[in-house]
Amino acid sequence: MNGPAPAPWSALLEGLPHAAWLVDLASQQVVAANAAAGDMLGCTPVQLVGQSALVLAASPEDLAFWDACAAGERGALLSDTVVTTADGRQVHASRSIRFVGEAHALVLLRDRSSEERTERERESLLSELQATLESTADGILVTDLFGRIRAFNRRFAQIWGLPAELMHQRDDEAVHRWLADHAADRADYQPRLDTLNQAPLLHASDRLRLRSGQILERVTRPLYSDGQASGRVWSFRDLTERIAADERIEALTFSDALTGLPNRRRLASRFADAAAAARSSGKPFALLVIDLDHFRQINDSLGHDIGDRVLLDVGQRMQGCLREPDLLARMGGDQFAALLCPADALAAEASARRLLNVVAQPCNVEGAQFTLTCSIGMALFPSHGNCIDDLVRHAESAMRKVKQGGRANFSLHQARAEGDRRSHMRLDHAMRQALVSNRFRLHYQPQVRMTDNIIVGAEALLRWRDPELGEVAPARFIPVAEDSGFIVAIGDWVLSQAVRQAALWHQRGYQMPMAVNVSALQFQQSQFIDRVANVLAVSGLPPHLLELELTESILVHDAADALQRLGALSQLGVKLSIDDFGTGYSSLAYLKRFPIHKLKIDRSFISGLPLDDSDVGIVRAILQMAQALGMRVIAEGVETEDQRRFLLEAGCSEFQGFLFSPGVDSLSFEQLLGPPVAPAALLSSEASTRRHQRRIRLVRS
Repeated sequence: MNGPAPAPWSALLEGLPHAAWLVDLASQQVVAANAAAGDMLGCTPVQLVGQSALVLAASPEDLAFWDACAAGERGALLSDTVVTTADGRQVHASRSIRFVGEAHALVLLRDRSSEERTERERESLLSELQATLESTADGILVTDLFGRIRAFNRRFAQIWGLPAELMHQRDDEAVHRWLADHAADRADYQPRLDTLNQAPLLHASDRLRLRSGQILERVTRPLYSDGQASGRVWSFRDLTERIAADERIEALTFSDALTGLPNRRRLASRFADAAAAARSSGKPFALLVIDLDHFRQINDSLGHDIGDRVLLDVGQRMQGCLREPDLLARMGGDQFAALLCPADALAAEASARRLLNVVAQPCNVEGAQFTLTCSIGMALFPSHGNCIDDLVRHAESAMRKVKQGGRANFSLHQARAEGDRRSHMRLDHAMRQALVSNRFRLHYQPQVRMTDNIIVGAEALLRWRDPELGEVAPARFIPVAEDSGFIVAIGDWVLSQAVRQAALWHQRGYQMPMAVNVSALQFQQSQFIDRVANVLAVSGLPPHLLELELTESILVHDAADALQRLGALSQLGVKLSIDDFGTGYSSLAYLKRFPIHKLKIDRSFISGLPLDDSDVGIVRAILQMAQALGMRVIAEGVETEDQRRFLLEAGCSEFQGFLFSPGVDSLSFEQLLGPPVAPAALLSSEASTRRHQRRIRLVRS
């Protein structure tokens, strides 16, 4: 029969820090409980007295224990269980049952609800971390300071080709041996790994090549615990496909699509190396421009397929007669260039004679026999120029003199004659007077969207009519202005006038981006960024409606300075594009870094479309490269519908040229645009929609 617990037991129970009750073994009922037990179970200690021990904790383990007690067995019970409170809640607890004397058992329960929550949170966090590891495309490996593996994801095993059984064995040494064995350069792999392991706080990134041919980027960072380094996190990214794609793009960028020879960009890159070597050694080098004579007759009479085969054959011949360090590049069409390093005037002449001889060897293509000749112009570094643009220009000038003198010969660039210098001075003076007398004017050529012939922009074109000289072509006075430095003043005038006109159009409701050409010298002025910002501020033109067209030489003259200046312009909100793309010497590495949003294909590559295979190949390569870089492309000098249709099908987004309209004055340009779009408040929705969908009729000239 159940009776009250002795007083000493009650005092003992109350002195315990955890919930406790005393069970009479004969009846298996509670005879005493402390206040902590009542708090845990949501009742008073008095209410617990008389209840069955099986009711308070009824897990299978408890039931088995009390059954054993009834059978006379005496064994302690210590484990975790769940008890139910008076209001139905379940409390996780650590439960201990021990016998006290011959007639009673003491049940102790320690509330471990907070521990249970912490455990669940930890398990949830571990699950989330594991899910995160598995969701990344990188292979992740976590090690302690001694290289023992703490965690990894499946991608890590996939990248390294680790067998599943090896990872499951948890044999760290075997895993590390596998990694070392599969590194292409094992002799270098282990020392680099040891260096990283010996510097627990080091952040590092490098590349590994595996025997399989894979190229991995390995990044390692320290793993911290309680503010101290406790291991390392390694991430492995497979760069194989990306590097292969970059190499393919680089190959397209630096190689001629038809002949496989280096192109202009490769020539520019080699020129930079040769210039640096020449400055340190004091030995000059030569640039030869080789133009095939009357090559167009081959295309016209035998067809472009035969012409392409002839270009391949001639390229191989010329390549074979040059020295090992020399470089032969195809400039485009039937024009090649040879960089001879080192070479003085005599060595350049000797190479030119060899080139003349190999080109003049008889050709026999599909039964057609003929003989080619070539004209060669030569320029020397540094006496004829310090940059590739100067040497190419001077070599081409010398080559044109050979053409004028009967072809099939070579000529070295000669300094400007006295008469040329005087003409230069007169033109320079006339330009300065023209700026003061306001004789310069701007015309605006529409930039048109390919798909629907809607005008989407305007390019500002400089025009000059002199009282004595008449209409002076930009091709005549711009080089003189660049040579004298006066191009800076002219460029500032063009910028301010073009922005002012764009602002007026903007006020009248025309959202018309304005493209303005920027010379290399103007761009390099220390105040240029401030000048652009000031012109925009004074005019009120939104910066995104101004597009600065830069030449490729600007980007490679001083890449670091150019990047900083272009970044500042981009922060202003100004759009940036590369003008006459394909005629300069841009590097793909530069294009990826600079905030350029548009490329303009030079008109020299458009004129032969769609019949000239070399122009077709160049244009397609430019469009593919621009697509890979996320840039828009506009073609200039589009004069025929066939050219426009080819560019549209090839993926070019915009064009400008005489097919649509030449450069016109501002009033004529507004007539091409039609009435400006009125504010939405003044137009019905239907009328506004019709106005936005208005198409400009194609204007031919």
